[in-house]
Amino acid sequence: MAGQIKTIYFGSDNQSGAHPDVIAAIARCAEGRVPAYGDDLLTRNVEEQINDIFETECETFLVATGTAANALILSAMCPPWGAIYSHADAHIINDENTAPELFGGGSRQVGIQGAFGKPSIECIEAAIASAIDNGVHSAKPAAISLTNATECGTCLLPDELARYGELAAKHGLGLHVDGARFSNALISTGATPAELTWKSGVDALSFGATKNGVLAAEAVVFFNRRFSEDFEYRRKRAGHLWSKHQFLAAQFNAFLNNDLWLKNAAHANAQAQRLAEGLAKVPGVQLPWPVEANEVFPILPPGLAEALAAEGFDFYSWPSMPGMVRFVTSFNTDPADVSALLEHIHRLAPRFS
Repeated sequence: MAGQIKTIYFGSDNQSGAHPDVIAAIARCAEGRVPAYGDDLLTRNVEEQINDIFETECETFLVATGTAANALILSAMCPPWGAIYSHADAHIINDENTAPELFGGGSRQVGIQGAFGKPSIECIEAAIASAIDNGVHSAKPAAISLTNATECGTCLLPDELARYGELAAKHGLGLHVDGARFSNALISTGATPAELTWKSGVDALSFGATKNGVLAAEAVVFFNRRFSEDFEYRRKRAGHLWSKHQFLAAQFNAFLNNDLWLKNAAHANAQAQRLAEGLAKVPGVQLPWPVEANEVFPILPPGLAEALAAEGFDFYSWPSMPGMVRFVTSFNTDPADVSALLEHIHRLAPRFS
């Protein structure tokens, strides 16, 4: 249609398509026959790849969504009468409906405040102490859930994770990491996958791929077999064991082959850094949080967000602070789109300063 404004997407990395290598891998599975329900060579290959990546023997289970990965892991860590401690802005609390409670049979989520998306160690300790003091009248402390990269676009370093790991071990709790953007956190921190997980006390990881170039596949990775016992039954009971499991495995296999997962994340992070550096030069625009992965959370002058939206840019308003918006880059973000966004902001900002 003549005069129609092209939409340029920065709303979410879920808006991005799938990498051609992933689509090609799915297509190769479309012919022939293989054993069903995960008893195929591609699945075994993915499990071996993950063992190599994390430098340890893991228990790996593929599912189709991050919500399933998070909720099923937490159900293995937390009984129906138990409590899960996470940041108050965590995805499991605010964006997964009541999936953790459903799969956990009624477990309770306890939101903890903390700067930059990282729940305060002291506040978790206080909440655990209060629950222990109240005994059977409170939900029993069972798990700590972290997000890396966090909901603020920041990243947890190994020494930070180790502090949570020590707290979890002290009280016999499970430590889960929602790694929907684990690849981005890995690129940002420069740590190894092992350092960012089990070497820091993490018991289980939701290893995200969908946001980083995959169609629909996530890996549940257990480092502590205390929590993986009977997990295959949990997955089946919840309806998340695919009969044509090879299509999940094909996606993850392509994701890991030739370090595609790291290359995709590096591109997304680099475009976020470009955007952040450009925004820092715009009078009236604030960046209250460090930009450490592929999300940028500027505070824009009143009216600027609406003007950008009117010119075809898609992004989210963010409730954390007045005027805050969220821009997300991804594996296939065109650098020209970042340049266009910055050009528009630089041109429009003086009208609203």
